[in-house]
Amino acid sequence: MSGIYIHIPFCKQACHYCDFHFSTSMKKKDDMVLALAKEIIMRKSEFQNDVVETIYFGGGTPSVLTTEEINFLINTIYDNYKVVENPEITLEANPDDLSTERIIELSKSPINRLSIGIQSFYEEDLKMMNRAHNSAEAIRCLQEATKYFDNISLDLIYGIPGLTDEMWKKNIETALSFGIPHISSYALTVEPKTALRKLIDTGKIAEPQDEVASNHFMILVDTLQKNGFIHYELSNFGKENYFSKNNSAYWLGKKYIGIGPSAHSYDGEKRGWNIANNSLYLKSIQDNILPIETEILSKSDRYNEYIMTGLRTIWGVSLERIETEFGLEYLNYLTKQSQKFLNDDLLSIENNILKPTSKGKFLTDGIASDLFYLNLEE
Repeated sequence: MSGIYIHIPFCKQACHYCDFHFSTSMKKKDDMVLALAKEIIMRKSEFQNDVVETIYFGGGTPSVLTTEEINFLINTIYDNYKVVENPEITLEANPDDLSTERIIELSKSPINRLSIGIQSFYEEDLKMMNRAHNSAEAIRCLQEATKYFDNISLDLIYGIPGLTDEMWKKNIETALSFGIPHISSYALTVEPKTALRKLIDTGKIAEPQDEVASNHFMILVDTLQKNGFIHYELSNFGKENYFSKNNSAYWLGKKYIGIGPSAHSYDGEKRGWNIANNSLYLKSIQDNILPIETEILSKSDRYNEYIMTGLRTIWGVSLERIETEFGLEYLNYLTKQSQKFLNDDLLSIENNILKPTSKGKFLTDGIASDLFYLNLEE
């Protein structure tokens, strides 16, 4: 089974922390939708022997598209690809785009999963992050969306300067009050060249503190697990049968095609990425040229990717797979490198599976980087 990701490179306004590719000008939206459909058709040969299990609209802000535009893109996929009977079709959406009328419209479309960018229920947080919605819209959209959609995920951000442990607990409790079956939650990170970086450098906003983020993470894990959520990936929590199929496929190394500017693709052997420029993307597609760069992944690349994704999930890293797929040299290296983390109770091995402990979860990405094998192949 495979997936198709469609990147919608438009937003009403720029969130201060965001470094994804998008434009706040909607002038080229109509042309972009046609170009996305054309790229979908141009790349159908890549999935000649594959069946599409998931379709994911990400961004940017995909909910700036009309329901007709979304349906047009979905229909283009159905017309050119084999699709399973009940695919997971996700739309990322912002609360300000989800009026009752729009939610009802979407519920009658093929979209069967909403991923709603709440981020926080506190007005001061939303203003600091320059979100397009306010707290009242966040509450209202969840009240309405849960009437028409069963499969809903919402995003929350922790580690925000000024967000106390009590306030963070209240954010989680508010999310849980709607009966949402999936929550994605991320620490506020300060990326270079973002508005947030500039605001911090000029002293207008305090620098996020790792200790605060770590406390918030432990509160999140504890609270959600007590409420029946499975912590199946570092930043993702789902009730049983509500894991994101799209994201799980990515973490498990399944094949996917990325459509649109800056979108990435992967087939197990090579990775590709589209040009991150709307005008150049449009011109290339109009000229019948795919604006994509590719790289063949070396054995070391594939090993490192498996370490990174495996450690982030409940499925962990199979030592048997390391030996079978990558060889004894890699297994010996992993065994040696992981020993210090095993000694410090940050990693554990059970049934030949290497996983982070509860203590090590928040440090997963840093641990993974210490397990990477660099320059094994020339």
